[in-house]
Amino acid sequence: MTFVRIDGVPHHVRVDGTGPVCVLSAGLGLCWFDWDPVVPLLAPHRTVVRFDRPGLGLSGPARTWPTLDAEARRIAHVLDGLGLTAPVTVAGHSLAGFHAEAFARLFPARTAGLVLLDTSVEEAPRPRAARAARNAGTRACATLLAAAGVPRALGVPLRRAAVRAGRLRGGDPAPYELVRSAYGTSRSLHAVLAENATYRDEAIRLDVLRRQLTLPDVPVTVLATGSGRWIDRQRALAERLDAAFHVTCRPSGHLLMLDRPEDVAEAVLTTTASEPTRSPETPEPTEAP
Repeated sequence: MTFVRIDGVPHHVRVDGTGPVCVLSAGLGLCWFDWDPVVPLLAPHRTVVRFDRPGLGLSGPARTWPTLDAEARRIAHVLDGLGLTAPVTVAGHSLAGFHAEAFARLFPARTAGLVLLDTSVEEAPRPRAARAARNAGTRACATLLAAAGVPRALGVPLRRAAVRAGRLRGGDPAPYELVRSAYGTSRSLHAVLAENATYRDEAIRLDVLRRQLTLPDVPVTVLATGSGRWIDRQRALAERLDAAFHVTCRPSGHLLMLDRPEDVAEAVLTTTASEPTRSPETPEPTEAP
């Protein structure tokens, strides 16, 4: 376990294994231990990097509202803090699929592959009015709930319920003490509500990046689970990104890293490129200090 300070916030980071680097970024409100079933399958072949976004897991509280560009740069800064400069494969689950794709578009020279795991999909996102008022309301709600002791009293059972709802079968495998340390705090409540409040903003920004910046010439995999319209949307995204498309070999819930860790590991291990390239017309952005 280590901590990397980014913009004054300590970020909890875990590094396991050896070999080419892959970054695992969890979905909305999730944290490092949600990847535990996948890591042993990857560590013999990859250097596996996991991190907690501000307010989540063991990371310090957020100082700003989440934005897509900031989340893409966060991945870059985590790698910088670890001294990892070679191109990496980035795997993003759910909301973090936005972050992973944005990283690939903004940092093409640092990208070796892209894996989108039951990723969020917004085909034509539209802005919502009164962003400032919405954010202020979200902050006020989180503050009131924290003052009422909701995180301490309900953080663990709410987390457990959310995981059960996100799995096809089974409960939350994370130990109670880990869940309490990650979800029994006001910082986690603020972070989860903030990520939910800014979800649409990140979808809109990704739509803009898709029109402005091409993906680097690296392999891309979309791994999905479910059925019906959801699978159709995931397949359409794979076609749009010229990506390989796979559906989990057996039924799974949305938290496929818990239900189908073997499929997740296979998707990461087979999404490789020997010499990642960057689009010549796309300059790499300057990273914030």
